[in-house]
Amino acid sequence: MVTDLSGTVTVISPHLDDAVFSCGTLLAAVHAARVVTVFAGVPPADMAAPEGDRAAGFATAEQAMLARRREDNHALTMLGAHPVWLDFWGSQYGRPYTPREIAAGLQRVLSTQTEGVVVAPLGLFHADHVLVHDACRLLMQTTPTPPVQWVYYEDAIYRRMTGLLQQRLAECLRAGLCATPLNLPVGQYLAQKSYALSACQSQLQLFGEDKLCDLCAPERYWSLTFADTKYP
Repeated sequence: MVTDLSGTVTVISPHLDDAVFSCGTLLAAVHAARVVTVFAGVPPADMAAPEGDRAAGFATAEQAMLARRREDNHALTMLGAHPVWLDFWGSQYGRPYTPREIAAGLQRVLSTQTEGVVVAPLGLFHADHVLVHDACRLLMQTTPTPPVQWVYYEDAIYRRMTGLLQQRLAECLRAGLCATPLNLPVGQYLAQKSYALSACQSQLQLFGEDKLCDLCAPERYWSLTFADTKYP
């Protein structure tokens, strides 16, 4: 299967670092990509920072999200991409959503895209990633395809956890989706990605060596297409 990256490219990112972590070489390769971050909403100033934000040195949730927005903008600028921030709150801030609510928010952005590629997460491990994946699957069923092609990326730092990728691909098969690996010509842009990663310091400082190594491992992408038969 050939994936044409010469047209409009939109990357769906659960959090303000995931697109750079998982698709940084792709973003550098296509230039002028749009990155839509779902959980980019800023909580009120009086919300205390949850444990993860405190570990990164933030006193409030607002302070954490504003800092990560600055980091995201800096990293994407280095990759030639531009951000679109949705106002949903990440799960650490205690406001739950359904896949249909997330899909409706994404649809308002994607409704203007009539060609090109939408790149979405496979949704591994993290509840927010799973939620965004489910929302994208809902949209894929209603978005004309072609001309818009959906591509799914392996979520960096989670994709090497034992069995998670296999579980997701098996779930897709049971849902009637065939998964085909894609070989995208983006590997030569690793240096640009490595440079952009340096902008994400609030998250990188929390990672161990195994996660840091995964960020610079080759990115992997999949096509999910509807099969004629669902499997038990």
